[in-house]
Amino acid sequence: MTLPLEGLAAIVTGAGRGLGRAEALELARLGAAVVVNDYGQPGRDGSGEASAGPAEQVAADIREAGGRAIAHTGDVADFQQAGELVDLAIDHFGRLDILVNNAGILRDRMVFSMTEGEWDAVIRVHLKGHFNTTHFAARHWRERSKETGAPVYGRIVNTSSEAYLAGSAGQPNYAAAKGGIVGLTTSTALALAKYGVTANAICPRARTRMTEDVFAGFEEPDDGLDPLAPEHVAPLVGYLASPAAERINGQLLVVHGGMVAIVERPHVQAKFDSKQDTFSYDELDAVLTPHYARRPGGETFAAAEVLGLKRESGGE
Repeated sequence: MTLPLEGLAAIVTGAGRGLGRAEALELARLGAAVVVNDYGQPGRDGSGEASAGPAEQVAADIREAGGRAIAHTGDVADFQQAGELVDLAIDHFGRLDILVNNAGILRDRMVFSMTEGEWDAVIRVHLKGHFNTTHFAARHWRERSKETGAPVYGRIVNTSSEAYLAGSAGQPNYAAAKGGIVGLTTSTALALAKYGVTANAICPRARTRMTEDVFAGFEEPDDGLDPLAPEHVAPLVGYLASPAAERINGQLLVVHGGMVAIVERPHVQAKFDSKQDTFSYDELDAVLTPHYARRPGGETFAAAEVLGLKRESGGE
């Protein structure tokens, strides 16, 4: 039986642990050759002997299971190193078909306490890192399409967050970066559609090294798969990377604990027209003040209700 991703090559960033690791393993299980990216260098074990870094370990696990994989330890937030990552996939596997952007860090703090460095670091790794790899992959696919005069096969899966949707008060840098990633995704989806490339974003909820403090109060179950296990997220990434998802483009999906939710695009709630050439303060006061007086107190553009999404017993 032919596997869904057989003959395709993928990059997964931040794939040494957690979500990225589960995604890289799933893509490989579905038949893809994988470049496993995770920033850092090989370390040393307890005896002082040199040991493989997390990226190489995941690549080794894939190869041991019969798949094809190579490690890359560069920094995707560095423009040149991101380009080298894309080149590695093309040079080593002869092609690039799938890009999964997952790499990220946390520097949580309230907006009034956050330092410039904490803001810049998170924006750099998440938002700039997503842009860097997307830029080089998109350029490659566009050139290939122009050479052949036909669409190519390309899939981008970006990682946003419920922190953007719900407006996480203690994560202004992270929420802003993840919101920016959604904008990057929809823009990329429109720009690359004619070349045969799709771009989608997911909002995963998972217990990883990066989020261990966030989910510290959620105990793991004694039996069965942890609802916050990264393995709940990986199958959706594999599906979005597959030919079956060719009609899914520019979408945002929430995924965790055996549940996938499609997020509706923003819609216009109300519209008011000036009775003059332009609005005056008094006219705005006359239409907007009563409108918001009828709205629930404390309601914002944030969609906090997504935090209450969960898998119903037995599924749908």
